[in-house]
Amino acid sequence: MYLFGASGHAKVIIDILTACGEKIDGLIDDNENIISLMDYPVYHGLYDLSPIIISIGNNLIRKKVSKKLTGVIGKAIHPSAIVSAYSTVDFGTVVMPGAIINSDSHIGKHCIINTGASIDHECIIDDYVHISPHSTLCGNVSVGEGSWIGAGAVIIQGVKIGKWSQIGAGSVVTKNIPDNVLAYGNNCKIIRNI
Repeated sequence: MYLFGASGHAKVIIDILTACGEKIDGLIDDNENIISLMDYPVYHGLYDLSPIIISIGNNLIRKKVSKKLTGVIGKAIHPSAIVSAYSTVDFGTVVMPGAIINSDSHIGKHCIINTGASIDHECIIDDYVHISPHSTLCGNVSVGEGSWIGAGAVIIQGVKIGKWSQIGAGSVVTKNIPDNVLAYGNNCKIIRNI
């Protein structure tokens, strides 16, 4: 397994893969000054190694890199995560320690389901989404492509979050949020367009 991006996020994915007994062959990064990370070699300018997981936390950059990759895309799910047998987790996605994904939820490509996040039944998480640590998504929540749910946010049942929006840490979201906005607070309010 290779990781694209020699970053702090890569360190967490290395830990997940190690806990799963996966062999890590190295990392790829565009920064030629980085030659190793956690004793693993870092290669440069390669987009065809596989299997590979993008280890970049920024949703937009993760999407851009995914368009350049030509090999097989892997995924990583920590052994302490609970993922329902009736849910799906697509390729490129990373599910961190203590996360819970309940029945009939669908997690898209290249997502980050971070430490202790809870995704309840029938949620739909689109591609390139980041659900931050200890966020709670109640049942039937949908999160559009590229959106970022901040740490400790609570999304009430049935709410829809648009594409490429950001929900601030600790927010309580009780109403739908449109595309391309920053919103936060309790009750969550739209602050500005992004």
